Amino acid sequence: MNSLSASAQNLPKPRLLTQLRDCIRTKHYALSTEKVYMHWVRTFIRFHGIRHPLEMGAREVEAFLTYLAVERKVAASTHNQALSALLFLYREVLRVDLPWLNEIGRPQTARRLPEVLTVDEVRRTLTALIEQAPEHALFAQLLYGTGMRILEGLRLRTKDVDFERGAIIVREAKGNKDRVVMLPTSLRDAMKQQLRLSHALWETDRAANVPGVETPNALTVKYPHAGESWGWHWVFPQATLSVNPRSEIKRRHHAYPQTFRRALTAALRAGGVTKPATVHTLRHSFATHLLQGGADIRTVQELLGHSDVKTTMIYTHVLKIGGGVKSPLDGLDFTTPRAKPDREALAAINAMTV
Repeated sequence: MNSLSASAQNLPKPRLLTQLRDCIRTKHYALSTEKVYMHWVRTFIRFHGIRHPLEMGAREVEAFLTYLAVERKVAASTHNQALSALLFLYREVLRVDLPWLNEIGRPQTARRLPEVLTVDEVRRTLTALIEQAPEHALFAQLLYGTGMRILEGLRLRTKDVDFERGAIIVREAKGNKDRVVMLPTSLRDAMKQQLRLSHALWETDRAANVPGVETPNALTVKYPHAGESWGWHWVFPQATLSVNPRSEIKRRHHAYPQTFRRALTAALRAGGVTKPATVHTLRHSFATHLLQGGADIRTVQELLGHSDVKTTMIYTHVLKIGGGVKSPLDGLDFTTPRAKPDREALAAINAMTV
């Protein structure tokens, strides 16, 4: 045994939550996933009186999940989220693969139709956004015009906007997949102006020797200065610098999703939209309106980045609502004046009921 191995064995073993965090980061999971998994594992341990998970088994896991479903009445998706965190803890961190892990059932998530705005509701919302928060209007138009998810749009790099081809390359999207979406012709000039604003911030950072923007881990090792290049700069950068919660480096981050969500919510209200719409509703509306316009479902599937066309098929169900089938009520004729009721008969009926 060499000295390096001996010294490694003498090091204190990291605490459980530290091991969990390190394992999540080793697998390059998103920061949002890290926060969720850390939350549920911490909640699970506290629920059972600060006991170590190795001291617990199927009974404790099922008791915790029952508590979430019965006492806290969490949704099926939240229930599945907590279960996924515990399965990750036992299998990936503790390296425990016991039979009971596979026997724990997952609740069935109800399949709901997505909330979709009409074309006029989209128009009213975007108009209100232009009037109330013009700094967010372009981003909202881009999400609706391309079908991108909010983080896909916020993480957009300048090198991935191709004006010549009229395309935008979405990198490392959900499932770590890349795809190509259209660059709406009506947004070309506005996007060029946005890049000029972004370039001004990039020049300011370079002059002040601010660390470059965050780049994928492998790229950072191979090209340490890639984050300082203009091509890797954000299309929608945050106006102020912030500290990265993982690297703890103060640098230029992309725009914050919370800020945009608040602005869009206000615009929806101002536009008179009463539906429970969110930022993701713009993506649903994009897909539905494309299909309404005659787009092929396979094309829509590729634009959305769905692995299975069955996922895209949900939007065809939205289109079927009132899809040309005549209601039996519409066949009734209410134009003929009704006969006036017999007053004497009504008086007799009233007398009987007194």
